[in-house]
Order: sequence, then structure tokens, then C-alpha cells
Amino acid sequence: MTQPRLGFIGIGLMGDPMTRRLLDAGFMVTVWNRTAEKCTPLREAGATVANSIAELVAGVDVVLLCLANTAVVEEVVFREGGVAAHGRAGQRLIDLSSSDPAATRLFAERLEEECGMRWVDAPVSGGVAGAEAGSLAIMCGGAEVDVEAVRPLLAPLSARVTHMGPVGAGQVTKVCNQMIVGCQAAVIAEMVALAEASGVDASRLTEALAGGFADSKPFQILTPRMAAREFDNPAWHLRTLLKDLDMAVAQSQRAGSGTPMTGLAAQLMRTHVDHGHAEHDPATLVEAYRR
Repeated sequence: MTQPRLGFIGIGLMGDPMTRRLLDAGFMVTVWNRTAEKCTPLREAGATVANSIAELVAGVDVVLLCLANTAVVEEVVFREGGVAAHGRAGQRLIDLSSSDPAATRLFAERLEEECGMRWVDAPVSGGVAGAEAGSLAIMCGGAEVDVEAVRPLLAPLSARVTHMGPVGAGQVTKVCNQMIVGCQAAVIAEMVALAEASGVDASRLTEALAGGFADSKPFQILTPRMAAREFDNPAWHLRTLLKDLDMAVAQSQRAGSGTPMTGLAAQLMRTHVDHGHAEHDPATLVEAYRR
């Protein structure tokens, strides 16, 4: 069976390695990015670089998005000259971004009404390292026929693809993931600072607690960076984590479910962002507690 032609929009920290994985798996991939020069290395890796969204959509069967936030997803899909203006029935859109669940449902309905394209929300967890290794966890929302159709496309990117329910369910699941990650990041910062203030070598914490109930991926990643004050070359940004926590609080209000811990973590991060750390590693949260 002929492999579908893929279009990838959003060549950033995650989009670049995901596109490379798809190219290595033998897919034909056309890319487009608002900052065009980010596409140049992918051209050298074998991708086709489109000059516009219209050109990309016209030449592919599936459009994948990996964008900064809900507003950017809406702009790329529904602006003049965007995906919806040039899409056609039979095509699918896969949104790998972390977007608002309620907005995602509206976007899916609108996209199908305007051009016949079907929407699968497929946010990812695992960070840049997971994107590079093809070990992401992908949580999907969409009709079963659509999710099953895109599974082979997601296989080179992921260790696991889970169909969570109708459109929007993948985004709700990602919100749940980020609630855990965000609250952990906040308490890990407190923990490292407390250890240091108490005369404990914080660089030994990951060794001491490995395999115990406190062990986790955020713990393993953030604790050494906090202890060593290594904040350069962040693999993710505080503004992104705050955006996800804000979406969790908004979703909790829609669902009538309390999120006091998530709300507190968001407040702490918002204060840190307001002090100039929006583009910095979440590991810098520890600096708020150091004397």
C-alpha cells in the first residue's frame, strides 16, 4: 500500500525531531514554518519545503501540527490561506500540539464543515528526548476510524498510542499529564531548596531516592539541573508548562472538578514568569527558594 504523503507544520524543539523520525521511516514529508529558515536543515534531511500552507496542503494526504498553543493552532488552520481554506474531504489533520480541549472540539467541527477534513487530537508527552528517540506517549482523541488510520503514521514517533475517546479526549488526557508534571516541578524546587538549606548535598538526591515512591521522570530530569544550577539549553520552557496548567484550571471549571494544587502551582509559576523566566527551564523554579 502506498504510504500517505505527510505535511508537517511547526518546526520547533519537538517538530524538528519528529519530522526527522518520519523521514527516516520512509515517509514523504513536506514542511512549513512561520520562520522559514528553521526548515532549511530538514530540506537537507530529505523533506520538501513548501512556500505556503496552501502549497503544503495541496500536496499531502495528512497534515500534522506541532504548534505553541491553542491560538496559534486556530490561526494556522482558519486564517485566510490556512489549512481549512485549502483542505479537502479525505484528508486528516493530526494536532500534536497541547491545545485547549473545548477549543479543539470546536475546531474539529468547524474544519469538517468548511472543507471536509477530519481532526485527530494527538498531544504528546516525553519531551525532546522522546521525540528524538521515537518514544513519545501519544494520547489521541477522535473517531475510531480516524485514530486507527493514523496509527501507522504515529508509530515512528511513539512508544505508545492510546485512543482516549472522541475529539478533545486526547487534550484532556494531556492536561491531566501536565497537572502531575507541573505540581511535581513545583514541589521538586521546594525539596531541592530545603535539602540545600539543611546541609544536604542535593546532587545526591536522585541516587538516594531512585526506585522509591518519589522517583519519576520529572524528578530525574529536574533535580540534577536544579542542584547543579544548570539552566542553559532548556529542553522545555516555563511558559509552556504554565500554559498547560492554565488549561487544566479552565477545564476544571468547565467540568466542575476542583484543582487547588494545580492552581497553586500555576500561581507560583506565573510569579516566576513575571520575574523574567518565561523562556527559561522550569528547573529555574528552585531559584525562587534559594537565599
